[in-house]
Amino acid sequence: MPFELRYHPDVKEIDIPALNEKLRKRIKNAIEVRLMTAPHEYGEPLRKTLKGYWKLRVGDYRVVFKIVNNEIWIFGIIHRKEVYKKVEKRTP
Repeated sequence: MPFELRYHPDVKEIDIPALNEKLRKRIKNAIEVRLMTAPHEYGEPLRKTLKGYWKLRVGDYRVVFKIVNNEIWIFGIIHRKEVYKKVEKRTP
């Protein structure tokens, strides 16, 4: 069953425009091929303050998401050094 994607507004306004074209295509492909088909298989669960959220590793970037029924909510596509601090501010 394919999942439906939902994005936090900051992902579309801040994260995606900050990526270069090559990286943008690579991450888009990873999301379409891996996340939309089997997020539990390809993603890794996060711990501590982000418990309940998952990450998908794409090179030095992380896609942080949450699975809600048949939807995948993406909260960040950010370099690994900054991702968790920024995503914590975006989560409810």
